[in-house]
Amino acid sequence: MKKAFLILFLSFICVKTQGQKNPENQLGTWYMYNGSHKLSEKYALKTMAHFRYFEFASAFQQEIYRLGINYAFTPKTNITLGVSYASADTAYDTSSANLYESRFYEDLNLKSNWKKFTVKHRFRFEQRFIYKNLTKNQFQNWLRYSLNIRYPISKLWSAYLFNEIFLNLNSTKRFDQNWAGAGFLYTWNQNIQLKMGYFQIKSPTLLLNRMQLGIIIHTDFTKKK
Repeated sequence: MKKAFLILFLSFICVKTQGQKNPENQLGTWYMYNGSHKLSEKYALKTMAHFRYFEFASAFQQEIYRLGINYAFTPKTNITLGVSYASADTAYDTSSANLYESRFYEDLNLKSNWKKFTVKHRFRFEQRFIYKNLTKNQFQNWLRYSLNIRYPISKLWSAYLFNEIFLNLNSTKRFDQNWAGAGFLYTWNQNIQLKMGYFQIKSPTLLLNRMQLGIIIHTDFTKKK
């Protein structure tokens, strides 16, 4: 399994750029941190930081930070209320306006199991305050739906598939993006997981290819030392 993981990683890196420089010809990379920190039986703190590039480790695209409070109604149903901040370069390999966003978000998370499969649904509502070069202001409401399916391969490895739809409720054409991809999770220990995957971002005008490299950290402050 480790050899397959390495081959997949190297194959992503070796994808060649063709023709003129444009984002569709690049294999971009997202470097990701996600954290879940249990504070009590019902409450947890959710943290996130992503650094996204048009290329493997250059041509900055976006950085985004997220902080939220999660409340669990049951082991399979919970909500998260939070805030996030993002900054982005809106074009690849050309001069462009910098984009800054402050967001509020509300998540409804549902979990179910079917045999060995774990299925997660996430419904996210976002209120985005958008600034271009700190001069042009916009307010937008977004709705996102994410489906994630996970299957254990071994005690340490699991595979996942996901799809996420983005709708801009303030646009006459509501559909904005669709993310679809797959990857592997490796359980380093009870607190740390490593993630590697590949996905495509499809919009009405672009089709982008992206690799995911991430770390997921779980902590539990309710456990006595």
